[in-house]
Amino acid sequence: MATMPRSLFWIRTDTAGSDLALVDDRAGLAARGTAQAASPVPHTCRYEVVTDEAWTTVRLEVVVEGAGWLRSLRMERAGGRWRVNTSEMGDLDAALAATGQRPVGLPGTDDPDRLGDAVDVDLGAAPLFNTLVVRRLGLLDAPPGTTHRITVAWVLVPSLLVVPAEQVYTALGDGVVRFASEGFSADLPLDPHGYVLGYPGLADRPASA
Repeated sequence: MATMPRSLFWIRTDTAGSDLALVDDRAGLAARGTAQAASPVPHTCRYEVVTDEAWTTVRLEVVVEGAGWLRSLRMERAGGRWRVNTSEMGDLDAALAATGQRPVGLPGTDDPDRLGDAVDVDLGAAPLFNTLVVRRLGLLDAPPGTTHRITVAWVLVPSLLVVPAEQVYTALGDGVVRFASEGFSADLPLDPHGYVLGYPGLADRPASA
């Protein structure tokens, strides 16, 4: 396993938790990360994502684990189609029910063709994945007002359910982009490499990190 030259660390602001991503962005992106969160049930999320040199996602692997359950997901894009494979051990729905929460069903998707328009993936509650879109579309240096409406393969955590989601990215200038999806919007400040410095209501990168 190769070492990674850069690390990014976020502290969750919506729940107790954190996210550490190790990245190599010298030719597209290769990254692996570990996130921990207390909600909706305590869990660890380990992920690995690879893009091509144009920052188009090629592969995503995710393992989410909590007390008494574990789920995994592997997504690969080839020939304009996504292949989605999942596995589950234990019972996440039972863990959720024990805390009075609704079941989330099975991981993955029963119809990968619904993801046909998606060239990006978005892993729930992981700020790294906004950068994939920012870099692929060149939004960091785009004129203010530049807007792109895209479809992503949105991976919910901890369920690992995969659904198509429409998202809108708008360059605001001065290293800020506006993200909007399904009635939600947030202005995301970026560092000079396009990585999120702060995500309102979700996470912040401490200055010391």
